[in-house]
Amino acid sequence: MIWSVTDDAGDFLAEAGDFLRTAAAENTVVLTVAADVRARGAGAFGGAETLFGWYRSIGGPVSGVFLHTHGNPLHLGVMPVEAIGPLADSPALAERKVASVNTDERAVAAVVAAWRDRAGASLRVQDRERLYRLGTLTPLERQPPGRARPATAADRDLLVAWHLAFNEEAGQGGDSSARVDDRLSYGGLYLWYVDDTPVCMVGHSRVVSGMARIGPVYSPPEHRRRGYAGALTVMASQATRDGGATTTVLFTDLANPTSNRIYQRLGYVPVADRVLLGLDPPTA
Repeated sequence: MIWSVTDDAGDFLAEAGDFLRTAAAENTVVLTVAADVRARGAGAFGGAETLFGWYRSIGGPVSGVFLHTHGNPLHLGVMPVEAIGPLADSPALAERKVASVNTDERAVAAVVAAWRDRAGASLRVQDRERLYRLGTLTPLERQPPGRARPATAADRDLLVAWHLAFNEEAGQGGDSSARVDDRLSYGGLYLWYVDDTPVCMVGHSRVVSGMARIGPVYSPPEHRRRGYAGALTVMASQATRDGGATTTVLFTDLANPTSNRIYQRLGYVPVADRVLLGLDPPTA
């Protein structure tokens, strides 16, 4: 049983692509990051190159994946429990600063034990998310005032500012300017306007292997709880389907019951829960 690693997204997808597609919803982050790196280059997510890994038993098929982007958590995709210990031991990870691990809730105990035993780190829960998959798209019964439209290059300054605000609230890293430019390049951002005032932004990933992910979803605090995000999410979700997605997913913060209720009303069905575990001390 062995982990292989690379910073070449094309090589990673050639090795692990078939496995990723068998659980496209659960592997959404790995799929979209690999597609973004392949499209935008090795430094797409910051100064350090993105590290991809795939796991297989000797002579067997790929059965697990992970990725690590500069300044972000180590993200564990679908993998068997027996792959977690060898991953914590991986020399490739020892050379990178890992401050947190994002994992399926069902693997938390194994992750905590592996990093405690092999890296001498204690782990604490920092955040919990739920992954949803779109079933039957259901528009809101009552539409909020205003109108939606695709974002354009003329909106760039606003989009960058709102991405920065979203990242700050979510505790995420990354180059907001580059992310906005990339999403504008394939029509992946939308705005809701009331009169001439923008009040909400929703984005989506590229469609990769028939899968797309909604996000970010952002309204300034003064425009929240008015239905704009729900209505614009419907538009973005339909756009992913029109663009060829057969699987559309999104993540919600489990600490926000309102957003979880709204997305279920729109037709999103729970798939799995994710847990962000902080490492103390960080590795490398």
